[in-house]
Amino acid sequence: MDLSKIYKKRDDWAHKGQFGTVLVVAGCRDICGSPVFNSISALRAGADLVMVVSPTRSADICARFLPDVLTSPLRGDFLSNEHVPTILALAEESDAVVLGGGLGRSHDIFEVIRKIISGVEKPMVVDAEGLRAIGQNHDILKGKKVILTPHANEMEALIGKKVENDLNERKKVCQELAKATGAAVLLKGHTDVVSNGHDIYLNQTGSPLMTKGGFGDTLAGICGALLSRGLDPYVAAGAGAYINGKAGELACKEFGEGVLASDIFWQIPKVIAAK
Repeated sequence: MDLSKIYKKRDDWAHKGQFGTVLVVAGCRDICGSPVFNSISALRAGADLVMVVSPTRSADICARFLPDVLTSPLRGDFLSNEHVPTILALAEESDAVVLGGGLGRSHDIFEVIRKIISGVEKPMVVDAEGLRAIGQNHDILKGKKVILTPHANEMEALIGKKVENDLNERKKVCQELAKATGAAVLLKGHTDVVSNGHDIYLNQTGSPLMTKGGFGDTLAGICGALLSRGLDPYVAAGAGAYINGKAGELACKEFGEGVLASDIFWQIPKVIAAK
């Protein structure tokens, strides 16, 4: 993966906001790590500004974790219909949206997620609960610039059948879903499969040690940062998979079985610098 075409030398008069603003819609009362992983990985991947919009407890934890992350706390413990106008207004002010991590899996929350996806007009990364909320309601993706980032179980929710480890089968279902939805699909696994419905990119960076919670959230954040720079979703998904996997390799080399998803934060800039 040649990152030099993405991370070009900056003009001396570069200014804040020129390299992307990302809105992260993630987290709830019980799951507060996802927006932290999303937001910091997006910043480390070069986004200028990242705003987390999340229920109060989750937003407060993000703000306390790192002052570089902007937050917009939502009243209550979980996403609800009353939050939709606020989220859509913030999305309109952003260059890209990362949606889904840790939002919860109730029927009501899924309904709210679908309303947000339908209303957002900016490029989006849809992950985790966002994918489960879409399920086989693929029509809400029509005409949108979207990256879907499922693992095998989330892919099953999207296509209605179990996804095996056979790489040829994974290539087939990934390409078919991308063609059906118009999205770039990044099917995560030992070999990541990325497709736009026509082309297929196979990413082999990463480590079997990256099973800890949060590594999918860092991937979504990196993809969001790349989308916010105006990259085509397919290109952003492939580059995001490469960066996340390579940064994970570096973290795993240092920490082995004790690696944490947060260890990747300091490795992302090294991968980009090695371009």
